Amino acid sequence: MHQSPTIPHNERMASTVDDFCVRNAIGRSTFYKEVRAGRLMLRKIGRKTVVLREDEDAWRQSLPVLETREAA
Repeated sequence: MHQSPTIPHNERMASTVDDFCVRNAIGRSTFYKEVRAGRLMLRKIGRKTVVLREDEDAWRQSLPVLETREAA
């Protein structure tokens, strides 16, 4: 049986839905909300649903920046 080498997450070209959610600290419902809103793209590899690393990076960059108040 052929065994594939383990590739670190930061070097993978695509992530599963579960890996994406864990890495970005969001739940599956938020994940699919982002997909439905068109802010996150999904791809299919056979029956598996994945997010390309470049799509994940673009999604992360599109998140709003938190505005903070200056200390009084």
